[in-house]
Amino acid sequence: MTRYTVNSSILLTDLPLLERPAAVRKAGFDAVEFWWPFPVAVPGDADISAFESAITDAGVSLTGLNFFAGDMPAGERGLVSSVARRREFADNIDVAIGIGERLGTTAFNALYGNRSDDASAEQQDEVALENLAAAATAAARIGAVVLLEPVSGTETYPIKTAAHALAVIAALREQGVTNVKLLADFYHLSVNGDDVDAVIAAYAADFGHVQIADAPGRGEPGSGDLPLARWIDTAAAGGYTGPVGLEYKATGDDPFAWLPAEHRSGA
Repeated sequence: MTRYTVNSSILLTDLPLLERPAAVRKAGFDAVEFWWPFPVAVPGDADISAFESAITDAGVSLTGLNFFAGDMPAGERGLVSSVARRREFADNIDVAIGIGERLGTTAFNALYGNRSDDASAEQQDEVALENLAAAATAAARIGAVVLLEPVSGTETYPIKTAAHALAVIAALREQGVTNVKLLADFYHLSVNGDDVDAVIAAYAADFGHVQIADAPGRGEPGSGDLPLARWIDTAAAGGYTGPVGLEYKATGDDPFAWLPAEHRSGA
């Protein structure tokens, strides 16, 4: 049975963030994932402790966590390729991996970042490789992987296809970095025009994570016309064994009405 993990940064947003893990558990799921849940790269100890307690008290596992990605509501999409904010990302690595070590998190999404006018594309890509390698080294200490995600909807975000992300991953492998993996978000790949069936057929066993939303609209499965159930089954048949992240914008009062209660927990 597919194990689902609920992205509680995009779902259940009518609740305060620290109440969402308990709501996920009440809905019948046993796992959550989050974008970076703090407004700064290095939050205070009390804020970190409160977040960790919200996870453990709810009885869910934190399967995935994003590194700090800047001001997402304002359009920022990561610091990995930012020349000017290298120190900020480096400081965040230690905080994120520390949370993961305490909560058993094994996947950390490193959003590449939008192109910037303050450095050349070549400089930004060089910094990105250095930052990804540093993040991967830290993640390896706790047996975790770093995820690289193609993203839609942001013109200046350069990683839009699986092939581009995999090229970056290949460059890291040439440096001996082996724990950076593709985050295959079927919604983003589809919207960006990727051949999702071909990506799954070729790389499913090497996916670091899978996320889903339907298109058009980025709603729950069944709200659009993507063959999400088939893609999930094909990925599993091709060797993907991890959870499937629910990262969509609910269109109804019950964000999980599409999924029968008996299918919500991976147990």
